[in-house]
Amino acid sequence: MFKAKILVVGPSECGKTVLSNFLSDATETIGGEYSPTQGVRFETCWPALMKESNGIIIVFNPDLPRHLKEIEVWYTSFVLQQRLQDSQCLLIAHHKPGSGTDKEQLHLAQALSTLKLIHSNLDDDPEDVRTEFRKYLAKVVSSMFERQDQEEMSIITQNFRNL
Repeated sequence: MFKAKILVVGPSECGKTVLSNFLSDATETIGGEYSPTQGVRFETCWPALMKESNGIIIVFNPDLPRHLKEIEVWYTSFVLQQRLQDSQCLLIAHHKPGSGTDKEQLHLAQALSTLKLIHSNLDDDPEDVRTEFRKYLAKVVSSMFERQDQEEMSIITQNFRNL
């Protein structure tokens, strides 16, 4: 079985757990009361989490202006430090039920503007979110195969030189 390690990160109360449960088909209900996940909130643990990760999904709530600043920290800490390619990253602007956020008025930092951004609203378009996630996952897997091919070619080339 082929495995990929995808981290779902972002500010508190942005919808990481709801989206993760939905995308993994482990959800029983989508709505309901907010119940904070006992996630890792200490930066000293981040290097251990990032080890051997193949992709990062950064989730944020576009209704909370502070989240736009906070996702820059997540990007720097998880994407840049891991030297991941843009294709291995996905930004999800998670719209909570009843939010009136205009999807066109989202102003991202320059560093984030090259990443794939999708808007999610599990009440209105759940299958669109799942489809976009599958496309992203296919890119991550493709990137993993490319990296594996490069490593194998490097070993072959090195062995050939040593003959």
